[in-house]
Amino acid sequence: MRDAELKGIGMTSRRTRDRLINRLAEQGIVSTDVLEVMREVPRHIFVDEALAQRAYEDTALPIGHNQTISQPYIVARMTEALMAGGALNKVLEVGTGSGYQTAVLAHLVKQVYSVERIQLLQEKARSRLRRLSLFNAHLKLSDGTMGWQGLAPFDGIMVTAAPGKVPLELLEQLSEKGGRLVIPVGDFHQELLLVVRHGQEFHQEVLELVRFVPMLSGVIR
Repeated sequence: MRDAELKGIGMTSRRTRDRLINRLAEQGIVSTDVLEVMREVPRHIFVDEALAQRAYEDTALPIGHNQTISQPYIVARMTEALMAGGALNKVLEVGTGSGYQTAVLAHLVKQVYSVERIQLLQEKARSRLRRLSLFNAHLKLSDGTMGWQGLAPFDGIMVTAAPGKVPLELLEQLSEKGGRLVIPVGDFHQELLLVVRHGQEFHQEVLELVRFVPMLSGVIR
């Protein structure tokens, strides 16, 4: 990808990104690591060209297949909550989507393993991540409710779609030594939860109210 395309112009320029980062800080995001990564990751390449001029608005945008790229504040909030316990080596992301959240995580943790149920979305995400030379992000076409059992346990798990309740399979794939799960849960009334595992005990905290697309099962090729 051309350097100029990554830097952006006009509504995708550095100045526009800076305004978004300032807004996130004003909304309570305090992690300088998270803010700097979100300043650098070119969100405009993760949406269709027709929406690129809106990429640095603090809003969710459609990416097709009834899915969205999450609002930047939510990306920052979830990432900050996941990283709050310290450096993470291995993270599972459930719901690759556009690949934007994957890219943010890939700058902050050693290895990201991301599962997606919609093949066309996964293919686009893989292409974008390769263009950014993010080779520590590993993608799998799979039903996200099952996680990635063969690679468990994970230091952190982030879920980008809302199940009705926390899937037991994901809890079981958390590291017993402080593994952290950030997940939206609920149908009409959704809460963003942080679950921390210590041995066989799970501490749960409600972070805030949210609105995500529902988590569905089954792979779409």
